[in-house]
Amino acid sequence: MVTENETLQAHWNNAGDIIDRWLEDRRELLAMYCELTEITDFSEAESNHSEELKLFCEMMVDYASAGHFEVFDYLNQEGTLFKDKSGLKKGNKLIEKIQPSTELILDFNEKYLITDDLESLVIDLASIGETLAKRFDQEDTLIDVLHSSHVGKLLNEPQPDTI
Repeated sequence: MVTENETLQAHWNNAGDIIDRWLEDRRELLAMYCELTEITDFSEAESNHSEELKLFCEMMVDYASAGHFEVFDYLNQEGTLFKDKSGLKKGNKLIEKIQPSTELILDFNEKYLITDDLESLVIDLASIGETLAKRFDQEDTLIDVLHSSHVGKLLNEPQPDTI
């Protein structure tokens, strides 16, 4: 028979694996972003840059989708399993703050999937970079609130703000 602590431990470990994969995707996205920001001439003649941009857009949308449809859901499940009422409340507020960045990511993606006009790309890259930086900070806080904070319960330490 599986104990509650074993169930919590298994879920916490699985969440850690999911988060690790997602953060690796983030690292790759950031590397691709840095490569794009180093390009100074996005002339239409440079079709290779266009392909790099499309790959970046794809990576960015995949990353945001994994966040919303896998990581955030799994973190909410963890908060529920750990009976972390306060963490769930904070987590939901953070997810609401993250949502506008998802819309900006989708807008950027849509714009650069349908155009070969790359004149405004340098400005748009700077803007999406700021959006991503803010989003990454919010996501890191979400991970702290709904995952890292639960390690104490696994060690049978008393937890404040539980249901």
